[in-house]
Amino acid sequence: MKKILALAVLACVLVPVAGRAQFFGGIVYDPTNFHNAVLRYYQLRMQLAQLQHTYQQVLNQYNLAVQMAKHIQNMPARYKAYFSQWRYLTTVPDVYQNTGIWVNGVNSGSLSTVLAGYQKATTPLQRYSSTAIAAMSPQELQRATTAYATVELADGANTNSMATIGNIRADARGVQNQIGNLENDSFSNGAGLNTEVGVLNKINAADVLMLRSLQDSNNLRLAALEQKVIQSKRERDSSAAAIDSDIYQRDNMVKQITQVTNGLGSSLQSYRIP
Repeated sequence: MKKILALAVLACVLVPVAGRAQFFGGIVYDPTNFHNAVLRYYQLRMQLAQLQHTYQQVLNQYNLAVQMAKHIQNMPARYKAYFSQWRYLTTVPDVYQNTGIWVNGVNSGSLSTVLAGYQKATTPLQRYSSTAIAAMSPQELQRATTAYATVELADGANTNSMATIGNIRADARGVQNQIGNLENDSFSNGAGLNTEVGVLNKINAADVLMLRSLQDSNNLRLAALEQKVIQSKRERDSSAAAIDSDIYQRDNMVKQITQVTNGLGSSLQSYRIP
C-alpha cells in the first residue's frame, strides 16, 4: 500500500505545470499561446493603423483628382480669339494677260505653273551669238558671262521663293482648320477630350503644328537669304567691274592719253598761221 501511494505522488510531481489545472479544476493557461495572442493583437492594431493611414491618403488623392478634374467655366468666351485669315494673291484686271499664271503659281505652289508664270511676266533673257562671243576680249567675255550668271541665279532664286510661298499659302487653309480643331478640343468640357491621354495627345498635336510652322518660317527665311546672296553677288560684280576698269585705265589709258596729249602739244607748238 505504501508503494502504491509513493508511485501516485511521484506521478503527480512529474506531470507538467500546464496540465495541473486539468487535475485541480482551474482555467487552462498556456504562456506561449497567450504570448502569441498578444502579439497577434498588436499586429492587428498596427494593420488597422496602416489601413487608416492608407485610407486617408487615398481619400486625399481622390479629393485632389476631383479638384483637378473641374473645368473652367465658359472657356471659349474667356480665351478664344480670332486671327487674320490667309489671303490669296490676286491681280485685277490683268490687262495684258501676263500675270494670271504667276498668281496661280504663288497660290498653288506648283513648280511648273510658277516657272510658266515667271517666264510670262518677265523680260526674256536672250543669248549672245557665237559671233559676238568670238569678237569679245577675254575681259569682256568674263564680264558678260558673269552678268548673265547673275540674272540666271536671280531667276532661280525668284522661282524658288515663289514655289515656297505657294506651298505655304496652299496648305494654310488646311493648317488653319487643324488649329481650329485643336482650339475647339482644348476649350471643350467633354470627358473624352480631357483624360490624361487626351490632354497629352492635344499637347503633342500642338507641338507638331508648331514644328511645321517653324519649318515654313525657315523656308521663308532661306528664300529671303537666297535673294540677299544674289543681291550681294550683283553688288560684288559691280564693284569688281569698277576696280577692273580703274586698273585697265591706269595700265593702258594713261599711257595712251599721254601719247595723245604729247603729240598734240608738239603739233600746237609747231603750228604756224599761214
